[in-house]
Amino acid sequence: MAAPVPPGAQRPNNAPPPNYVPGSQGNPNPLAANMQNLNINRPPGPMPGSGPMLGSGPMPGSGPMPGSGPRPSPPFGQSPQSFPQSAPSYGVQQQQPRPSPMARPGPPPPGTMTRPGGPSQVSQPGGFPSNYPVGRPAGPPSSQPPFGSRPSTRPLVGGGSSFPQPGGGGPSFPQPGGFPATGPPGSVATALPSGARPIGFGSPPPMGPGMSMPPPSGMPGGPMSNGPPPPMMGPGAFPRGSQFAGGAMMAPPSLYGQPPNAHPLSGNSPLSSPPAHSIPPPTTFPGAPYGRPPPMSGGFPYGAPPQQISSTPGTPGSIYGMGPMPNQSMTTVSSPSKIDLNQIPRPGSSSSPIVYETRVQNQASPPPPTTADYIARDTGNCSPRYMRCTISQIPCTVDLLSTSGMQLALIVQPMALSHPSEEPIQVVDFGESGPVRCSRCKGYMNPFMKFIDQGRKFICNLCGYTDETPRDYQCNLGPDGRRRDADERPELCRGTVDFVATKEYMVRDPMPAVYFFLIDVSMNAIQTGATAAACSAIQQVLSDLPEGPRTFVGIATFDSTIHFYNLKRALQQPLMLIVPDVQDVYTPLETDVIVQLSECRQHLEILLESIPTMFQESKSPESAFGAAVKAAFLAMKSTGGKLMVFQSVLPSVGIGALSSREADGRANTSAGEKEAHKLLQPADKTLRTMAIEFAEYQVCVDLFITSQAYVDIASISEIPRTTGGQVYRYYPFSALSDPPKLYNDLRWNITRPQGFEAVMRVRCSQGIQVQEYSGNFCKRIPTDIDLPAIDCDKAVMVTLKHDDKLQDGAECGFQCAILYTTISGERRIRVINLSLPCTNMLSNLFRSADLDSQFACMLKHAANEIPSKALPLVKEQAITSCISVLHSYRQFCATVTSSGQLILPEALKLLPLYTLALTKGVGLQMDGRIDDRSFWISHVSSLSTPLAIPLVYPRLIAVHDLDERDNDETVVPSPIPLQSDHLSDEGVYFLENGEDGLIYIGESVNSDILQKLFDVPSAADIPNQYVLQKYDNQLSKKFNDVVNEIRRQRSSYLRIKLCKKADPAGNMLFQSYMVEDRGVGGSTYVDFLVHVHRQIQHKLN
Repeated sequence: MAAPVPPGAQRPNNAPPPNYVPGSQGNPNPLAANMQNLNINRPPGPMPGSGPMLGSGPMPGSGPMPGSGPRPSPPFGQSPQSFPQSAPSYGVQQQQPRPSPMARPGPPPPGTMTRPGGPSQVSQPGGFPSNYPVGRPAGPPSSQPPFGSRPSTRPLVGGGSSFPQPGGGGPSFPQPGGFPATGPPGSVATALPSGARPIGFGSPPPMGPGMSMPPPSGMPGGPMSNGPPPPMMGPGAFPRGSQFAGGAMMAPPSLYGQPPNAHPLSGNSPLSSPPAHSIPPPTTFPGAPYGRPPPMSGGFPYGAPPQQISSTPGTPGSIYGMGPMPNQSMTTVSSPSKIDLNQIPRPGSSSSPIVYETRVQNQASPPPPTTADYIARDTGNCSPRYMRCTISQIPCTVDLLSTSGMQLALIVQPMALSHPSEEPIQVVDFGESGPVRCSRCKGYMNPFMKFIDQGRKFICNLCGYTDETPRDYQCNLGPDGRRRDADERPELCRGTVDFVATKEYMVRDPMPAVYFFLIDVSMNAIQTGATAAACSAIQQVLSDLPEGPRTFVGIATFDSTIHFYNLKRALQQPLMLIVPDVQDVYTPLETDVIVQLSECRQHLEILLESIPTMFQESKSPESAFGAAVKAAFLAMKSTGGKLMVFQSVLPSVGIGALSSREADGRANTSAGEKEAHKLLQPADKTLRTMAIEFAEYQVCVDLFITSQAYVDIASISEIPRTTGGQVYRYYPFSALSDPPKLYNDLRWNITRPQGFEAVMRVRCSQGIQVQEYSGNFCKRIPTDIDLPAIDCDKAVMVTLKHDDKLQDGAECGFQCAILYTTISGERRIRVINLSLPCTNMLSNLFRSADLDSQFACMLKHAANEIPSKALPLVKEQAITSCISVLHSYRQFCATVTSSGQLILPEALKLLPLYTLALTKGVGLQMDGRIDDRSFWISHVSSLSTPLAIPLVYPRLIAVHDLDERDNDETVVPSPIPLQSDHLSDEGVYFLENGEDGLIYIGESVNSDILQKLFDVPSAADIPNQYVLQKYDNQLSKKFNDVVNEIRRQRSSYLRIKLCKKADPAGNMLFQSYMVEDRGVGGSTYVDFLVHVHRQIQHKLN
């Protein structure tokens, strides 16, 4: 992906777009800063420039799967449009050569690397644009501190103790030796492992002198590999361990007592304490953990020692300030102490930009949280944007993994957007001989293969086989055992690289790029304006398709019959071709209905303008969805491509006809009803069988659902899910507010970075193997997955398992290879490498746990289970999984002596909060629409890691005081906890989850604020079908800037909804996102922590 970006075609004119909002002013807000191809906050309209076009490639079965290599991604499309009047346009410019970010001589060139017989020669075609859109660095705020920063401390309310605060300032990269004073504070009780976070249940004991935690095991240097030499800069460290006082969350009275050496609480006698659970003795490896120098005597390796904070003294056996848990009674307390809700773990603000090096001193660095704004420097391991593991240290045995309660998995996002400041992925061309591979496992050459015998042989890091180095690839080794040209060859010093595929990877030339649009023209679609919105969106995105002979388009409409259109230039106007038989469909001559865009643009624009009028008098309420999709596929069968379907009603006739399966005809079905989960399964196998055939012929289907009622998403979503496509939903469709989002979704779908005709495989080191893949793809053989299309927004979950014992201190390698066709028609192999250390220490697993990918896996597993199990069971499994992880940490790693404390590992301190949010989300709500839950399942299937947490724990910000913020602050303000106590009746708030944006208006909002934001003096005057506008005042401008920035971060044009507290329906919708509240039949966040704590105590006893 180092090729220069093509300039794209100029739009035909600068005429204003059709007005989707009659009677209201046009919204001038354009695309948010770094979002390349997403139009922000403006009605759809023609835009200058053009977008990238879908690539093509061989037909199914066209490329042998060499030993099985997979397929890669296309160069980014064209430059983004410039948008008037709002945030500045971030156009794509020619990338200028720039030095490598590596602090070493001889960086690899940014261009294509050829493979000569002697020293490598380099050609330089250019790279990615310097201002290419950011790959979603931001997400919901996290309470973790900036990566590598040092938290500050502040006193607790009501006590003299202090604890490290997340998000504290400090340098991003502490210098070696820069450790804090080693003596633990007097208020600290028994030392915890770095990363322990107790929530106080009772008063802590004073800490005696000399009580300290043994340093964790180091990260092994391992045998010298081909990886990059250690840079001079020190790495970022894990956040310091800290402890929050969560109040006196008490267990049964018999378990509550004062820890040793603690003075009894006033009026209470000290009780005996259970024995402490200590950390296993650390194993010493060569090299410091994560590249940090060894801790000073008595010090802590990852910052200040954890502190144990006491809560307000209280009566043992009581639950202070909390309601009883289900089936439990609350002990009556005469003067209960109230829990300080500000001290329990919650997500914090995102940090300032940091630089993250993937390996430091030849050791893997733990990835920063997805909420961090980071610039990744590829120093051997891939950027975490492309692949990240749930645990940054691999357990040596399956028993150790099972004891931890955590899951071992990879989240792979092979086409992810990179940060504009990051080095573009290098493209390496080995000529006709192709990339060097292991002759046994077919793994690709990477930085972790070790060369021996003066470079004449190499040892595969995946299977351990010793192979001969091809003669023209040999090079002498330096005194450190590395090849002398390692820094000049991207495949030997970069974790991610693109290889140019040779002819052995395909049996024919890549196919042309085909876009086919299929539009619902049934009576409901016409009357609701969905047909007109679809036609207008298609007409405008034509300017974003690349010009040239490789771009082909086609169009068809359907109701109870199917209508194709002959778009050949020779005809004076498009000719309609009707297919009446929807049981045994056929297609007209392919060359008549799929033609070059350059030949039919004028006819296509005329046709799209006339379709809404042509079917205006349609009285057919039926939809032959299945037959229409099958007929369109037959037209595309010989070429493959993208099929975009606009569907408004339940498919009722022809192939794959469906009937309403809602119980008793109701939109809502209780999760408690027997067999209710079966409504979330496809009605039959017809559409699934069709989808497998589509995938075989490289046809990707995207579905845009513009409905007003039930359409059985559980059944029709099988087609996009199997073909690598996506489901978009606009429910209930509004002709006033939804066309801008429909247009932006369609445009981003077409122009975002993507690859086609892809095959992907993940290889692992000996001892680990792939257990299962999960995502939007078709799987025909156990080892590979077929992806007719793969774009920058989609991720695949790869579940791993042990098949042998790993060696403590060794490194375990993972390699994802994906063979794909670029937008310009080139075949490439993207290889993504990750090498992580193995450990026998349970405490190391918890220290290196990655909360973002851990929760993404939990979310995807829950979505996979919902269609086959009752909701209460799925919900219970999620809670049990959370409790098992925390119980294992409490039993084997925590050293506190009081069972009255809930101890949370620092890396997973927010796991209970996100688990609670998951159980209250759309997917697991006990009551909800069937289609809502089915769409949620479809959406989660390919969801990327940065968007997993925001989906269940949205970001909430205050809008009414935006104009009071300093101009030098970040665009998006700090988030507010999702709790009603933090809301004011005089405030206006904005909540977003990556898909929807809710504007919440209190009952007593000042009329001046309403006038500035909505141009009306009263909330009652604001229409429910609201379209965001930008007015000439500071508050409105800042709010629009916030929405634009969030849309850029999420790569999604948020669907804005208005929720007024005075409106029962709107208030109920908004309150359903307040996951820390009790809700209907649920528990508060504090109640849930008490429940988790009690369950852990029960397991311990």
